[in-house]
Amino acid sequence: MFWIDLNSFDRFDAPTMSVSRLHWCWRKDLAEFRGLSDFQRSGFLLVLEWFENFRLRHDLKAGKEAARVFWRMEVKAADRPRETWQLEQWEAAMQWYLNWLEACAEANADHRSLPERVRAAVQSAGGRRGLALTTKRCYGAWAARYAKFGDDERALMRVETASRFLESVVKDEDCAYSTQKQALNALAFFFKQVCGVENPVFNVKLRKTGTRVPMVLSKGETQRVFEKLEGPGRAAEGRYGLPARLQYGAGLRRSELVRVRIKDIDLERGTLTVHQGKGDKDRMTMLPKSLLDAVAGQVETARKVWERDRAAGLAGVHIRGALGRRMQRAAESFEWFWLFPARQTSVDPACNVRRRHHLHAQVYSDAIKRAAAAAGIEKWVTSHALRHSFATHLLEGGTDLRRIQELLGHEDITTTEIYLHVAIGVSGLGVESPLDGMVERVGSGVSGK
Repeated sequence: MFWIDLNSFDRFDAPTMSVSRLHWCWRKDLAEFRGLSDFQRSGFLLVLEWFENFRLRHDLKAGKEAARVFWRMEVKAADRPRETWQLEQWEAAMQWYLNWLEACAEANADHRSLPERVRAAVQSAGGRRGLALTTKRCYGAWAARYAKFGDDERALMRVETASRFLESVVKDEDCAYSTQKQALNALAFFFKQVCGVENPVFNVKLRKTGTRVPMVLSKGETQRVFEKLEGPGRAAEGRYGLPARLQYGAGLRRSELVRVRIKDIDLERGTLTVHQGKGDKDRMTMLPKSLLDAVAGQVETARKVWERDRAAGLAGVHIRGALGRRMQRAAESFEWFWLFPARQTSVDPACNVRRRHHLHAQVYSDAIKRAAAAAGIEKWVTSHALRHSFATHLLEGGTDLRRIQELLGHEDITTTEIYLHVAIGVSGLGVESPLDGMVERVGSGVSGK
């Protein structure tokens, strides 16, 4: 085991430790730290780069808590055995980093890297503009990638640099057209809302990609997924059976499903209202008759959770945007409570307030994947496959395409037309294969010339 003086930062060169420097970089300070050998320095760099990528990926604030989470989830993972010397070296590296953070705080210096600062600026601007949390995180992630590409504050302010970055995304990355457009929108937001450029014009041409058909489950496969979620001995998965049936039965997106509130359910009329769906639009869809009793039972289950939260004095549920500021008491009412509340409370990242969130979207998706695998379905099944299957099965049952568009909340009918490519008619795509006709004729003893 090696030893270094982690409590002493006077080994840095004077320019590096200058208090007048506004932004410090741990990579530069590590390179100039004279208490380490080259071997130790390379080991520190390895684990700290690993930690920084983990921290930024999970949107964790630099500090002891982020270090504990990293150590528990990454370093001490049960399926990754470590050598004793590795753990000792990595522990020393993390302690060096935490001491470096303390030095930054004492000098009132910003320890964040350029990508992290750019991402924070974009997310802050997104909050002021009322963007959804997922949109803020998406734009922030693209802005961070752009900052890493530019690697200089002044260069990032130039539209030419953004054009080169977008060109690299289009030419060097095999990504869909929607992903390219997402990057373009993120940088346009960065220049308009952060840099103050009113009309940035990027010299880049996006590359059109082919249309991909959705993955659809048959009715039998869909039923098998439900059975695996609700079958005997599956208490852990049973709580996802009703959400899965509701997503399929009403054609909901995953984000729409987990955000259903009590007030959105109309049991008497058999309807479900989707508020602030994709594109910030509202729509109404059906509430399956076969689920009315189960949904009514879930409402009562949610009521018990709500009553416990009120008795505990927890903050009300999150209400997005100006509505939440105008109707502060509504957040504590049962009407605005989640139909599928989370089992545990958590801290709201938007305001640092502990409250009860809704069912975690990724946890729900993972349950669907496990159920599909247990059912022996050899397809790439995600929760969104239930929405695809809803639309396809309606189309196969004779429902008008325009009506399906309304139920799904598609802005353009061409988006809904994708299901025409997977809807089954007479064995396949609405036509009969000539081979089947030939086999039938031969089997019946009829031969043609």
